[in-house]
Amino acid sequence: MRICVVLPSVYGMRGDVRSVVNLAADLAERHDVEILSVKRHRDKPFFSIDPRVRLRWLIDVRPGVRHLLPNGRMRAEVALWRRLRSLRADVLITTRPAIGVQAAKHAPRQVIRLAREWGRPPSPEPIKRFYPRLDGVVAATESGREEWGRLLGDSPGGAPGEAGGPAVHLVPDALPAPPWPRSRMDNRIVAAGGRWVPVKGYDRLLRAFAVVADKRPDWRLRLYGSGPEEKRLRGIVGDLGLHNHVYFMGITPDLTGEFAKASIVAVSSQAEALGMTVIEALGCGVPVVGFDGPRGPGQFVESGRNGLLVAEGDGEVEAYAAALLSLIDDERRRRALAAGALDSAGGYAAPTVAARWEELISGLR
Repeated sequence: MRICVVLPSVYGMRGDVRSVVNLAADLAERHDVEILSVKRHRDKPFFSIDPRVRLRWLIDVRPGVRHLLPNGRMRAEVALWRRLRSLRADVLITTRPAIGVQAAKHAPRQVIRLAREWGRPPSPEPIKRFYPRLDGVVAATESGREEWGRLLGDSPGGAPGEAGGPAVHLVPDALPAPPWPRSRMDNRIVAAGGRWVPVKGYDRLLRAFAVVADKRPDWRLRLYGSGPEEKRLRGIVGDLGLHNHVYFMGITPDLTGEFAKASIVAVSSQAEALGMTVIEALGCGVPVVGFDGPRGPGQFVESGRNGLLVAEGDGEVEAYAAALLSLIDDERRRRALAAGALDSAGGYAAPTVAARWEELISGLR
């Protein structure tokens, strides 16, 4: 079976890219798999890609590359619809609403067209107009499945609804095939990873860790990633006197390997539509402490089994600090949650997730 997955850019450092790369590697054991990157902005992808997976790109936006069309968005749209109209594949999987709309308009009808969605669509009207032409939408979380189902008129069972929208299915993101690096749970390290942007809530994590550092000064917080919030976050570290307790580790293509050095992973985000950071922590056998928001890590974390969830609202910073301290001070409980984390990660292993995709595709064929 020929499978083509289209990404805006496979060269970036995003959770959706990690998930696609992991899934493609497993599917390539049995199928002809191609990752089509609309843009190429660096020489090599940030994450390594299985050599059995073909990688192609449509437009080169690296510095110094000249183009006939001056408008970058126009170049991308023209290159994409031309490629879609001549597509030779059995299955097409898109990974952004804008690409899904183009697939609905231009991809050959004999190709099974699936839209893989993580977040909310920025413009609902094009989705409502063109997505009924697709064969299905695949959400990564239950909240995403419900959200897209309401938008497209999908019935709860995953069948097309009265409004004629495509069925919305639930398939989680994929970890690499096991074995995964595993934490020994003996390092006094709390780790956090992801884009340093406001929605990730690193400011409230730093304020909570200030309480932890005051009571348990031998513990350290490591922050992995990069982003526009870095200057502000470094300022908070300075204001709170955390220079010897908080470390900005930068970006890494092996976040799971870094998480395996920690004993707790902190997730302070307000929303986790892309939950790769959480499930990578679970795969390392590390308990997760997160905030229990409607689209937060509670979609992946079961409090008391593989981590702890803290209610948002008044006193949230103090409550989060108390949750961290409860695991820091109770090694037995920490290790029990670690075992639960590793157990729950099995459902995200690439072979399991790939089998769900294959079952879905088989039913549509």
